[in-house]
Amino acid sequence: MEEKIRIQDDLYHFVNQEKIDSLVIPEDMPVAGGFSELHKNVEKIMMDEFKELSKSKEYPDANMEKAVTLYALAKDVKRRNKNGIKPMLKDLRFIQSTDSIYSLNRRLKTFVLNRYPLPFHFDVDIDFKDSNKHCLLLVGPSTILPDTTMYASPQKDTLLSMWKTFALQALSFTDLSEEDKALYLEDTLAFDAIIATLVKSSEEWSEYTKIYNPFRTGRVNGLLKPIAFKSVLKKIFGFVPETTIVGDPRFLKGFKTLFNEENFPKYLHWAYVNFLLDNGNLLSEDLRALTGAFRRALTGVAKEAEPVKFAYQLASAQFSEPVGVYYGLKYFGEEAKKDVVEMVREIVDAYKERISSNDVLSPSTKEKAILKLNVMKIKMGYPDAVDPLYDRFVVNSRDSLYKNVMGIRQAKLLDSFSKLNEPVDKNKWLMPGHMVNACYDPSRNDITFPAAILQPPFYSIHQTRSENLGGIGAVIGHEISHAFDNNGAKCDENGNLNNWWTKEDFRNFSKKTKAMIKQFDGIELPWGKVNSSLIVSENIADNGGVAVTLHIMKKMKDANYVEYFTNWARIWCQKATDQYRSLLLTVDVHGPTILRANMPPRNFEEWYTTFDVKKTDKMYIAPAKRVVIW
Repeated sequence: MEEKIRIQDDLYHFVNQEKIDSLVIPEDMPVAGGFSELHKNVEKIMMDEFKELSKSKEYPDANMEKAVTLYALAKDVKRRNKNGIKPMLKDLRFIQSTDSIYSLNRRLKTFVLNRYPLPFHFDVDIDFKDSNKHCLLLVGPSTILPDTTMYASPQKDTLLSMWKTFALQALSFTDLSEEDKALYLEDTLAFDAIIATLVKSSEEWSEYTKIYNPFRTGRVNGLLKPIAFKSVLKKIFGFVPETTIVGDPRFLKGFKTLFNEENFPKYLHWAYVNFLLDNGNLLSEDLRALTGAFRRALTGVAKEAEPVKFAYQLASAQFSEPVGVYYGLKYFGEEAKKDVVEMVREIVDAYKERISSNDVLSPSTKEKAILKLNVMKIKMGYPDAVDPLYDRFVVNSRDSLYKNVMGIRQAKLLDSFSKLNEPVDKNKWLMPGHMVNACYDPSRNDITFPAAILQPPFYSIHQTRSENLGGIGAVIGHEISHAFDNNGAKCDENGNLNNWWTKEDFRNFSKKTKAMIKQFDGIELPWGKVNSSLIVSENIADNGGVAVTLHIMKKMKDANYVEYFTNWARIWCQKATDQYRSLLLTVDVHGPTILRANMPPRNFEEWYTTFDVKKTDKMYIAPAKRVVIW
């Protein structure tokens, strides 16, 4: 007989097993349930909206008209198949004809603006030291495998061989000879192998405050030689910025081993192959399937999305903010918005109370932490106005899908570049209204809750208060806690990288951070081992979200802790392919959903009293090993 799951041993499966058993992972997705189920529901609603808009031609505004026009182009399989690879050939031949470093330097501005792959990448970002200003940020290129640690894994050769097979099939659509196809792939793999020795791993990138490494641009120019870096900056910006923020100094200092006269042919072939694979989804159906095949194999996805879904996803991604506002205006209720905003304010107040009563922090650190909470901005639902950037997008139904999307991408890049000498817009939203997610932005010190996440099981005006606190309430607390995780704690109330702690306070905070790492360290799951250093910031945030909402529950007359913990577990319900779950352990800063449901509650006394959890139960942690940071 099947052993009955006890809540004291496994909250996640006790609450979710029946649902997990009934879930069916769609053929074009690696996961079902939880966030993805809500995403699928929103996607269905908006696909129906796009279908109706394309029939009626009654558009709410010019940007939605352009989005629907792009959708129609993407949905026109017959036309895309007829065009085949032709729309891209001019770009591929331009890359191919760049036959020397001298030629590359003469064409460098074109390479940048057309997004042809370069052995480095630069863009404009918020300056971590002065969040009201922008800066120039330089990083290295991406690797073929999703993380540098995978190049030391036993699966490396198998995965790269799989990639090579798909890439060769994609190259069969080009006019390269058989000999050249083999050479291009060999050189691409050789160039990629050098990149993998120089760039950061996902774990290293997870400490995002370490991205801030100011270099004099003249020094960067010297380290990037023979690339004419200062020259291309002058052509793009009209001047050369004094400082460049280097996200990965190890990469920059080792650049000469990657890019030199000897390696130039390898670079050029790498650029050609990567450009084809990065943009082939905009061409024929065969190329869309082939250029997405490696990603599908890595995540265990059976097949590409149907053309109509692909068309919606593409248009929705390119016009994310107008689409999000459309969704918010039509499907997000003001009653819900008002209720959740009040909940946010209550949670912020509870956070202040917890900080004030914290017996580890000194008065000066408490004061600055509370100041950070006082000025934190709340972005709820969708923005009041769409970014004017979208007005500059051009969608021409007579042109190919490829040409239209590449034009939009260039417009986005030019808009980003134009911001270098402009003040930062602190009202900008990082997520559109139709996205099922939430975030904290350390540089703006704000939290964003798109309209799409404010639905069951996260939130409903028909759910009990205890259920809502265990759902959206804990998620709100989670995002607020990011202001005080191992990264956010290094930024002040204005979003600037600034040490506002006393030495003793930060030492105590670091000890608790290490205790959180230790709590998750080495946990073995059927699909792999947890990297507790990679996921520590999200674990701190989960812990804080539960702590602050339980703080509120204690004050409630009708608090129902069974409902609270049940809904906390319910929001993490998920069924995923083994390949996807294994990949996430390597690249995702969020822990596996089973641990997100099961680990935080066991740090709090309410868990033990509510379900009479004893030492002999699997979800028991000795009091000395329980970690509560905020």
